[in-house]
Amino acid sequence: MTATVTGAADVLMRDYMALEPGETVLITADTDSDEVVWQAVLRASLLAGANASVHLIPPLPYQGRLADPYVTPALGAAALAADVWIDFTFPYLAGSELHDHAMETDRIRYLLGADLSAGGLLRLFGRVDLDRYFAVHHGFDALVNDAVGKNVRITDNAGTDVSFILGQRGFEKPRRADKPGTVLIPGQCTLFPEVESVKGHIDVGAMFHEYYTRLPSPITLEIDGRIRAISGGGNERTVADRALRRAGSDGDYGYVIHFTHGIHPTARVTGGSFVEDTRAMGNNAIGMGMPWWDPGGGENHPDAVLFMHTIDIDGQRVVEDGAIVGPEPLAALAADLQPLAG
Repeated sequence: MTATVTGAADVLMRDYMALEPGETVLITADTDSDEVVWQAVLRASLLAGANASVHLIPPLPYQGRLADPYVTPALGAAALAADVWIDFTFPYLAGSELHDHAMETDRIRYLLGADLSAGGLLRLFGRVDLDRYFAVHHGFDALVNDAVGKNVRITDNAGTDVSFILGQRGFEKPRRADKPGTVLIPGQCTLFPEVESVKGHIDVGAMFHEYYTRLPSPITLEIDGRIRAISGGGNERTVADRALRRAGSDGDYGYVIHFTHGIHPTARVTGGSFVEDTRAMGNNAIGMGMPWWDPGGGENHPDAVLFMHTIDIDGQRVVEDGAIVGPEPLAALAADLQPLAG
């Protein structure tokens, strides 16, 4: 374990997760998780004066509610006793019944760490000024909040062309996780569509269906309200098809329930980490399934990854080939967001 990874874990716990001495930290990981990551986070938690432990489990076959049969009583007891829960399982426990119960305590702070690697931990927390990062993030969020009800068009050089009406935001992402609730690893801004308004086609180069993988050839999603058809992708299309039907309703495909825009200056596309690949600048994690605000919906959804997109909001160019280009004040903030050296 390098000093730089240790320092990144310290930023994650003391700064981002607002860890205080005496708090109880649970780190969940599976046997495929990067051991360097959970060991670094464990050490950082202990050095911060927390009571920290690791609960190691076999990899879950599915995330969310579909993970429920694989959650043991011991894991449940440990999670509900925590003040801070760092989850490095992948597929992950967010959206499971246990996660719901943890959020109902109105005490637990949960981080969806997913498949974060040691390199990703270093880049996403150790090579960025989080204050400058969140200035850009909150600036993009403000732009999106002001555009609710307006038309958004997303394209790319591979032929993607999809449009939708921007819906109400589902949640905000805080600079520090100092209040109960679920937080994500910094690096991406979210756009929620009015799901019935999504129309067009999307060519994606990677997918998290039952596992995360780069695709041997792009999968094309045809969308008219619901996802109507998928094509391409070689043998991965079979896995994508069953994952989409599992996340839909009555054996049908569901909707596109979110788009994102990656803005992290040091995230890299390695092909080995969903959570980092989707935070690289200009990449888009497209969530597919049923809306989580509907009963029984959203607890399990696949994500597809679109690389280096262009975004127009209400006819104005906001992102071009992955880079924020407008409005000018936001573009200037984004241009000033550079990796930290050292």
